[in-house]
Amino acid sequence: MFYDDPKKHNLRHNPFKALVAPRPIAWVSTIDGKGVLNLAPFSYFNAVADSPPMVFFAPNGPRPKGGAKDTLNNIEETNEFVVNLCSWELRDAMNKSSAHVDASVDEFALAGVTPADCVHVKVPRVKEAPASLECKFLTRISMPSSNATSRNTMIIGQVVGVHIDDRIVEDGMINTAAYHPLARHGYMDYSATEKVFEMLRPED
Repeated sequence: MFYDDPKKHNLRHNPFKALVAPRPIAWVSTIDGKGVLNLAPFSYFNAVADSPPMVFFAPNGPRPKGGAKDTLNNIEETNEFVVNLCSWELRDAMNKSSAHVDASVDEFALAGVTPADCVHVKVPRVKEAPASLECKFLTRISMPSSNATSRNTMIIGQVVGVHIDDRIVEDGMINTAAYHPLARHGYMDYSATEKVFEMLRPED
């Protein structure tokens, strides 16, 4: 099959996000100027460089009643955020934090997770997360949107501190399969990494 119009693919749902998958989940914590904590998951997320380490995520789409998402508003106000990595064990808490709630709601409390202090940013991390990346805002890229009510924005941040749970470190390396990182697929589908294999590059 072939399609070039998202509304004319003849499938039950748009397959785009199911094809570009799995996508890691950025469980982003922010704080607003009044000190209200925010926590929300985003699957348009990945690392983009390691020297210095940088990540991007895209808090796309509007709130149900209009306006940008709280995460984007908070980052534009404070220039800081934390990317918490989400494990299989935290799947229900992550899902709870995806609810559309008022900006005054503390989503750490809503999700039942514990805020923990960071070193270089004022934003708290999720204590239960297997790893957390303290980030300073670098830049935003405004992208086209085919939805008049939706704002597509890419946020790029520099990682200035990394927290790692010692339980996922084995022989001096991160054991990815040990913490079963969650990933998003299309529709309402997720997966968790259980098997990892090594494949060396060909020698020059």
